[in-house]
Amino acid sequence: MKKKKIITIILSIVIITSLGIFLGVYFFLNTITPFGYTIQNAFPNLSFSAPVGIYSPNDGTNRLFVLEQGGKIYTFNNTLNTSEKYLFMDISDIISTGGERGLLGLTFHPNFSINGYFFLDYTNTTGDSIISRFKINNGDNNSGNKSSQKIILTVEQPYSNHNGGQIAFGPDNYLYIGLGDGGSAGDPLGNAQNRENLLGSILRIDINSGDPYNISLDNPFYGNTNGYREEIFAFGLRNPWRFSFDPITGLLWTGDVGQSSWEEIDIIESGKNYGWNAYEGTHLYNPGTNVTTIEHPIFEYGHLIGHSITGGFVYRGSQLSGLYGKYVYGDFEYGQIWALEYDEIHGTNNTILVDTNLQITSFGIDNQKELYFCAFDGNLYKLVTT
Repeated sequence: MKKKKIITIILSIVIITSLGIFLGVYFFLNTITPFGYTIQNAFPNLSFSAPVGIYSPNDGTNRLFVLEQGGKIYTFNNTLNTSEKYLFMDISDIISTGGERGLLGLTFHPNFSINGYFFLDYTNTTGDSIISRFKINNGDNNSGNKSSQKIILTVEQPYSNHNGGQIAFGPDNYLYIGLGDGGSAGDPLGNAQNRENLLGSILRIDINSGDPYNISLDNPFYGNTNGYREEIFAFGLRNPWRFSFDPITGLLWTGDVGQSSWEEIDIIESGKNYGWNAYEGTHLYNPGTNVTTIEHPIFEYGHLIGHSITGGFVYRGSQLSGLYGKYVYGDFEYGQIWALEYDEIHGTNNTILVDTNLQITSFGIDNQKELYFCAFDGNLYKLVTT
């Protein structure tokens, strides 16, 4: 009896010790120590249907714009108790939606306050990706003119998923466009490593000259003789769902949604290959893929932690001083929000800020660079300190 009791005690110690080691490694590797933040409804009197983007026009007004996946754009005054939203434009009749299709991206021309131009990324009724320019109705900043559409770029999509959808002007005033690998699973057509098409890439075009655009002379594949598309700025991406520029450093941060096991964060640089589908993150995925030199992600996390990264922003606001200079991002499936610190010397430090039960679709910043995010429950949220 005494011997049996000793064995039981020893087994208990082994189990407890093993569990402690496992949890210690888990918390160390994924740095998920709570950090003193919570979320609150940023505009409790407003709600939306499947919001997928929050944007500021940076035109001196205190407005925000929200995209609904189904094709509507709303605008409203950026004050806590606002209860009025205005239908800015509705393109639901010219898009396909559902799953990963729909109205996916919006950006405003750097001179929007003067020329009234804004740009949309959506999937049309046949499922292809469309990048179009629109203009506001004369004299009405709260109304977009649907009939002013000028199609800038059409990209055929072989499948219904992995459409990317982010568009944004960089600090160089060129338009950057994120495109997924064309869909299905595993990139069966090899698009992300094929620079003869635009899929699986981030593009960079000059919409201020040319008709409908020009290619900058310093684009990495400008003037190549290999048949590569000159619009490509970087390639080897699976589905870059949300990228953003740090306004201080100018770095282009991208969350690239993973396939089977790994989600990744990349800092995108001109001409570089980010590995998909030879690699998923830093891990070999398809050894048969012929690739050039790979630029691995600066950070990755496994599917025990999250399952679909939603790229965010390097925080440059003033309300959350503890997050200044950190990349804040989330996960659509699991609902966590993290802050990632990175520099080339010290590497990365990833900290969980809050664990929610929300399907986080996108982050956005206002004209004061304060951070918001939206979720499929229809609300807009912001982080606050506890």
